[in-house]
Amino acid sequence: MVDLTAPELYINKELSLLEFNWRVLEQARSGATPLLERLNFLCISCSNMDEFFEVRVAGLIQRAELASEPPEEPDALPTQEVLARISQRAHELVAEQYRVFNEVLLPQLAAESIRFIRRAKWSAAQRSWLQRYFRDELLPMLSPLGLDPSHPFPRLLNKSLNFIVPLSGKDAFGRDIHMAVLQAPRSLPRIVPLPPKETGSGPHDFVFLSSIIHAFAEELFQGVQVLGCYQFRVTRNSDMYLDEEEVDDLLQAVEGELTARNYGDAVRLEVANCPEDIAALLMQYFELSTDRLYRVNGPVNLSRAREVYDQINRPDLKFPVFTPSVAPALAAHPDDFFAAIREHDILLHHPYESFASIIELIHQAADDPQVVAIKQTLYRTGINSPIVEALLRAARAGKEVAVVVELLARFDEQANISLAHRLQEAGVQVVYGIVGYKTHAKMLLILRREDKKIGYYTHLGTGNYHSRTSRLYTDYGLLTHDRVMGEDVRRVFLQLTSLGQMTALSRVLQSPFTLHSTLIGKIDREIEHVKQGRVGRIVIKVNSVDEPQLIRALYRASMAGVKIILLVRGLCCLRPGVPGVSDNIEVRSVIGRFLEHSRIYWFANDGEDEIYAASADMMVRNMFRRVETAFPIVDPDLSARLKSDMELYLQDNTLTWILNTDGSYLHVLPAEGEPVVAVQSALLQQLAERVS
Repeated sequence: MVDLTAPELYINKELSLLEFNWRVLEQARSGATPLLERLNFLCISCSNMDEFFEVRVAGLIQRAELASEPPEEPDALPTQEVLARISQRAHELVAEQYRVFNEVLLPQLAAESIRFIRRAKWSAAQRSWLQRYFRDELLPMLSPLGLDPSHPFPRLLNKSLNFIVPLSGKDAFGRDIHMAVLQAPRSLPRIVPLPPKETGSGPHDFVFLSSIIHAFAEELFQGVQVLGCYQFRVTRNSDMYLDEEEVDDLLQAVEGELTARNYGDAVRLEVANCPEDIAALLMQYFELSTDRLYRVNGPVNLSRAREVYDQINRPDLKFPVFTPSVAPALAAHPDDFFAAIREHDILLHHPYESFASIIELIHQAADDPQVVAIKQTLYRTGINSPIVEALLRAARAGKEVAVVVELLARFDEQANISLAHRLQEAGVQVVYGIVGYKTHAKMLLILRREDKKIGYYTHLGTGNYHSRTSRLYTDYGLLTHDRVMGEDVRRVFLQLTSLGQMTALSRVLQSPFTLHSTLIGKIDREIEHVKQGRVGRIVIKVNSVDEPQLIRALYRASMAGVKIILLVRGLCCLRPGVPGVSDNIEVRSVIGRFLEHSRIYWFANDGEDEIYAASADMMVRNMFRRVETAFPIVDPDLSARLKSDMELYLQDNTLTWILNTDGSYLHVLPAEGEPVVAVQSALLQQLAERVS
């Protein structure tokens, strides 16, 4: 009998996340990707690493200090060993990021007249202009701090750009001065474009802010000899910790934690061209061991190079521009989306189909005198969201508007606090969700008076109500007039706002109550089909997989003969291809122009296919610590379309990576003579054909 709890059947999730960043970095190396997009992918891999250290590594360090393992997490590796492996692999990844930047991208960008000019290469005219820029724009903003007994090492913001400057001489009061620290204000641009006419530069020549400060640091220290100037950056623990038993006011508690986040414990130190003694001094101050020191060959925050993307008008170096279409059903009723939804369910696939349709629906609801109430969850919406403006207008028009704002959406907390205040001032009923359970479900319910009764118009989605990310992330959204589905959503809202007991739902599955157990049951049903001589098949598309019980259920299904394909963009703790355990499981990861974000659960059910779209990944947090929804696609035409999309993902031989048993990934490439299939391009083509 196979022990399905054996640690060797599980891949460590932190190491799996690191491998995801390697796949993102591969897009920066790929000659098949337009050049400026490759620079973007490099920047994405760098910013991903920031969050990886802020959250994942920080959590591991705390776990190691407490000498405890998280419950129900099968992991063969002790925490200290995981940290050691992360250090080795992360150092390799960072070195490769800078190699790609310096040796691959910079020469190719220069060949296209896009240059990041180092100090040693500045012309006299460029240096003269940059010195004026330093004196006019930077010098008034900079406040170096000399280090002495009355000026101890300053508290430095998380991920801020800093310089440590060795000095020789005496200050104005006759005291010996040896060292100063300078923090670059966050309001300053990290990339400075050189004006061609004034400097004789090319059309797209740029200089890093760090280079300018290096070059003219002496002007900050009059009468003192500057012996060097070395940039560094510290990454801190940025997770928020709330005592759920002590929280009386969640909004106030989150506001209090936001400031502390900027000054959490240090977890990583990055330095550039820094002498050993200076690096040792910094590590001593931040209480870091040498394995958390990262020496980089270039600016300490490569992700800021992304700033040049919007400054360069070179369509030939970017992905082709495309315009998302309006779903034909909605296009047929441009001024009355309610009429379109009444005719039949509508499935939207973003970004191929426009998210602007959802925004327009809410605007129509705000202006429609027959609409009496709007209920919506807001996890991430962005600043100045047009959805929020519509909700404010609806509330001011006298409609009942209730919004569940998730204050703990990571790194969007401050924006969501501001949003909550704006909504409350307009008379919107604002609820912050449930302490201890993030509200991650994507739900919109519009109640409209029709023929002396209330009509339900429901939107359920796999992604956030965020107009910007909807152009970058792939997600599905369902629009339906189905009263049963609408009543399910109404009950979920009632539970979130009234804190009452959970009532049974007819179609929608919900975490932390029914989703996990239902998924286990549907996996077991596929096992029974195979035992009875029928075909069993499961196709699941999610962002991450780490929930042990679901992994074990899939192992059982594989052992029974069920064919399983998982499309997992990010971390995956399931180990495929283990003889006798997961021979029938294949794990694929698609990395392309758009971030694959949709969650789909498809069970063949002996020919009576059941297919759900969901807000939830197969993770412990999604199943047990969040409010999530999964909703069935019951319309036969929409179900067939969604299954067709999933089959197209399985045919991809360009953007796909296959997870090996040992946790490594193999990039899928078309065999000789095999047709090239790039799923995202194919879906764009389908969009064009559908519109035409």
